Amino acid sequence: MNMFIGLTDYDWYTTLMSKNIDEVNFWRPSGASFAALQPNELFLFKLKKPYYAIVGGGFFISFSQVPIDLAWKAFGEKNGASNYSDFASRIIRYREKNHIDAGLPYIGCIILTQPFFFNQSEWIHPPQEWPTNVVSGMSLDPTRGDGLRVYREVMDRLSSRRLNLETFSDGNRYTEGIVKQRIGQGAFRILVTDAYQRRCSVSGEKTLPVLQAAHIKPFSQNGTHEINNGILLRSDIHTLFDDGYLTITKDYTIEVSQRLHDDYGNGKDYFKYHGKKLLAMPQIKNQAPSPEYLNWHNEHVYLG
Repeated sequence: MNMFIGLTDYDWYTTLMSKNIDEVNFWRPSGASFAALQPNELFLFKLKKPYYAIVGGGFFISFSQVPIDLAWKAFGEKNGASNYSDFASRIIRYREKNHIDAGLPYIGCIILTQPFFFNQSEWIHPPQEWPTNVVSGMSLDPTRGDGLRVYREVMDRLSSRRLNLETFSDGNRYTEGIVKQRIGQGAFRILVTDAYQRRCSVSGEKTLPVLQAAHIKPFSQNGTHEINNGILLRSDIHTLFDDGYLTITKDYTIEVSQRLHDDYGNGKDYFKYHGKKLLAMPQIKNQAPSPEYLNWHNEHVYLG
């Protein structure tokens, strides 16, 4: 098991602390990769000098490199900025300060769920062995030494909050089996996009701005944000899917309803997909569309 402490600034912390949010994007201006944690492990926020304190954290879901505009569309203010202009300005400012190419189209997104923030009276002293040359953060063993001390202090502060503390067996140590955390809408969008290799599952379209992560069973009807309740679709195909003019069977065959022609007198650009298999599928088996959710869409949404 592992724990990571990431460096951030006071503005990011104060922007997010006042909001009731279910996820955050702890972004990296350079797009540098992140592989220090496994899903559901603990990621903590540490302010830079002069504050020099651990002020909150969250549970790691995934890392992805995405265009700046997609990061904003997926997470909005959960990026720690009040609007897109402020978000883009912060990225440029950090890049200039750290001599990073300001024109890079991608940023790194460390996606965290169930974020928590401490009031100043709850701030935690960082590890004593924190190196002075650390730029982005460092890993820490939460089972011994200063790592255990930090971990215990975090758990003590969270004990009165409504978080899923079943993630931990007790307040003193990490469990051997960490419980899977729920993900939010922003994480769902990025995870589904990556699971389908950034291709529309029906058409094979790769133009990222027109691709959308669709829920098979809508969240508003007790669907989930799990990847197997999602499918990546071109925006027009997404509309047809949500409106019931197109569905996918449990063997991943595309069906287009005759109602599309009957209602609108056209649709030939879409009937060419009828009877064909999905072109793009997740490479990880349990991320593929769930037969249960597909059957629900067939029975409750499809107009066939």
